[in-house]
Amino acid sequence: MAVINTGLLTKGLRSEFFNRFDSTAVHYTELATRVQSNSDSETYRWLGTIPRMREWGTGRLAKGLRSESYSVENLKYEATIEVDRDEIADDQTGQIRLRVGELAQRAATHKDYMIAQLLINGETAGYNSYDGVSFFNDAHVSGDSGSQDNKLTYDATDPDDPTGAEFKSALKQAIATMLSCKDDRGDPMAITASGLVCVVPLTMYFTALEAINATMVNSTSNVLQGVARVIAFPWLTDVSKWYLLKADGVVRPFIFQDREPVEFTALADGSEEAFKREKFLYGVRARYRMTYGYWQFAVRTDFT
Repeated sequence: MAVINTGLLTKGLRSEFFNRFDSTAVHYTELATRVQSNSDSETYRWLGTIPRMREWGTGRLAKGLRSESYSVENLKYEATIEVDRDEIADDQTGQIRLRVGELAQRAATHKDYMIAQLLINGETAGYNSYDGVSFFNDAHVSGDSGSQDNKLTYDATDPDDPTGAEFKSALKQAIATMLSCKDDRGDPMAITASGLVCVVPLTMYFTALEAINATMVNSTSNVLQGVARVIAFPWLTDVSKWYLLKADGVVRPFIFQDREPVEFTALADGSEEAFKREKFLYGVRARYRMTYGYWQFAVRTDFT
């Protein structure tokens, strides 16, 4: 049988895969701090707050730092598609090539999906931040900070369909909560209202855009105009919840622990799979982990 070369049997397929991979729009690079991993796991030692500047006085005064820490193990991920040799021979329109392109898009957006899962599960026991409690919690305590809350609610006429005015008020509440965070010495963290991102379910996307970008909301000048960007994640299925994140800190709300980048491989013409089963395999593989960073840079709001 003559095999028609649709481009799937050439080295150019790998280049085509990564062209699609690199051109896919993703958000994790904005929301997560990248840490290069050199072992099977990494230990993050959140050593409290850097001390304030002080007068020199009699000389330097080294202050002991807190030692909250946790270890994060890298995970291995893969995705593989199987193509029958006859499909290759009959593929005159490049349909299989399109499937490989979709594989590239799925691989590229996987880290965004992982962030969405961390958001969804962030108030569940076991999905903890460095202080030992769930990432979204009403009892975060570190040193002399006192109890702090990044799990908010806001009353809405219809929790599943809030108005632009309701979203605007909830956003003001979330920003005020974030800016009021204290460090482990009980001092204000001096968080600024910059680099803010609202991550919302698809059903809330246009409401959030209206609340943030409109010049007027309910005949009132919109003081929050342009204060944040809006990102819609299709994986957020609870349509009453949304998240305010600060994405311009040295450490961001999430950490992308990068061990081995995505690689594309193929078992195609000439492989044992092709000879024995007449199956061609195209797949991706990577090792990394997405985990929680600073809970102070993330506030969850649930419309009730």
